Amino acid sequence: MAENNFKWYVLRAISGKENKVKEYIEGALVTSSLFKEYVSQVLIPTEKVVVLRNGKRSVKERNLLPGYVLVECNLTDECFPLLRNIPNVLGFLSEGKATTKPAPVSQSEINKLIGKAEETEADLQLAETFIVGEKVKVVDGPFNGFNGVVSDVLAEKHKLRVVVTIFDRETPLELGYNQVDKE
Repeated sequence: MAENNFKWYVLRAISGKENKVKEYIEGALVTSSLFKEYVSQVLIPTEKVVVLRNGKRSVKERNLLPGYVLVECNLTDECFPLLRNIPNVLGFLSEGKATTKPAPVSQSEINKLIGKAEETEADLQLAETFIVGEKVKVVDGPFNGFNGVVSDVLAEKHKLRVVVTIFDRETPLELGYNQVDKE
């Protein structure tokens, strides 16, 4: 019986095949007693982003670490080849040779990744970028329907400074990315 020494490791996978690797491991957890004994969970960190297509907003999930799958396991001599020989797996991250066991990832790094994966919709960011001098239309808030020009991009806050003309006077506004559309 294996001791309860579970740590997080990073599997390198063929880019775009991360979900297949996760499905394979989860399927093996159901059917194989060896996997149940050595692997506790599998994670693919994702983030939600808002994408604009044809003027419509949609929320999509995007991999934070394309080509990588996180596995919490007790990496013993029996478990190492089981994970290493899964279809679409290229090996472990920080693996020197095919026979060398990798170093585990620290729990603080995993917590950071899990924290990013659990963002709320209020924290969503647009995959689209805005440029200073670009013309935009306000689509939300008290200035809905007004047109303006981007004067500053505050990427850290996910906001823009937009200059709008109201009663023949230029008025600066600070608006969120989701409150404006490109013209």
